[in-house]
Amino acid sequence: MTDDPSLVRTVSRLRPPSLERASALYLFAFVIVLFGVWIPDTFLTSVTFRLVAADQVVIAILALAILVPLVVGAFDLSVGAMLAFSLVVLTWLEAHTELNATISSLIAVAACGVVGFLSGLLVVRFRVNSFIATLGMSQILAATSLWISENRQISGVFSQKFLSYGRRDIGGVPIVFVYLVVLALVVWYVLQATPLGRNMFATGSNPEAARLSGVKTDGLVWSSLVVSALIAGLGGVVYGMKIGTYSNSFGPPLLFPAFAAVFFGATQFTRRPNVWGTLVAVYVLAFGVKGLQLAFTNGVYWITPMFNGVALLAAVTLASRTGLIKLRRSQRRLASSPSDPTDGEPIGRRGTPENTVPAADEVLR
Repeated sequence: MTDDPSLVRTVSRLRPPSLERASALYLFAFVIVLFGVWIPDTFLTSVTFRLVAADQVVIAILALAILVPLVVGAFDLSVGAMLAFSLVVLTWLEAHTELNATISSLIAVAACGVVGFLSGLLVVRFRVNSFIATLGMSQILAATSLWISENRQISGVFSQKFLSYGRRDIGGVPIVFVYLVVLALVVWYVLQATPLGRNMFATGSNPEAARLSGVKTDGLVWSSLVVSALIAGLGGVVYGMKIGTYSNSFGPPLLFPAFAAVFFGATQFTRRPNVWGTLVAVYVLAFGVKGLQLAFTNGVYWITPMFNGVALLAAVTLASRTGLIKLRRSQRRLASSPSDPTDGEPIGRRGTPENTVPAADEVLR
């Protein structure tokens, strides 16, 4: 057996990812094989894959909106209502003004950005917990949407040219899915390949250490809520292009599937909130639900929440159990050490695994 380090590294890269780091991929393979054998005539078709790809775009965009503030340790529960608010502003402008649809879309997204700015103001300046602040903001947005729409459905206000931007295909791929991939690439690049992204992860991991290292943590939290609102507003525009109708039932019901995808995705690959884990989670859950709906043509109204809930709990439980096992192993190693491993170590680097506070330079690496 060779001891060549380069060969060892090459072989390690060729090994499949472990179950706890890529459980979504294994679940996706299981879903494809299961329903491919069970109902191949209806499941393994290009129509099914195109429908799922297009239908989940709005949920995936909403999940990316949730992901951005979650990276810095904040929650945005207003994104579902923000999505509906963007759409109702867009449809109202198209119904009551002579504005071009592009201008109306920009106004709708900008309006969401203003709301996100106000949420950030509450969280950063008035120190309201982000969970409470955005939950309250979601109710204000819901009330505003009802007032603007007069509690009625708005339809038939978009031109066919505008709708074509959400309904046509590019090379057999739904164009809305292309929008999602482009947005995901932008978010991924910012989070993973820029100093801004590193500072955001540092803020979410240990805000005090990040602040002491010169990171403007309050500004990052504030900005993340604005960006989250803008992404959610963009989701509303994409939904308008695709569906062409505003309904009061749209928006908030998408909140749990989006959150489920973000938390499921956070257990994948990097073991922290990440773009590709989130998108994989969205489509794993979607294909699982679609397979069950095709297999059980009657009485399927309960399948979507059941599958989403079970998959989320299973993924998080697996990740938590793995982390707990590693923590206990570390504790046993420390307990069996003949000397105190913290002797002579600077403050911020000492302590047991469960209460260690990382040094600022470690957080920013």
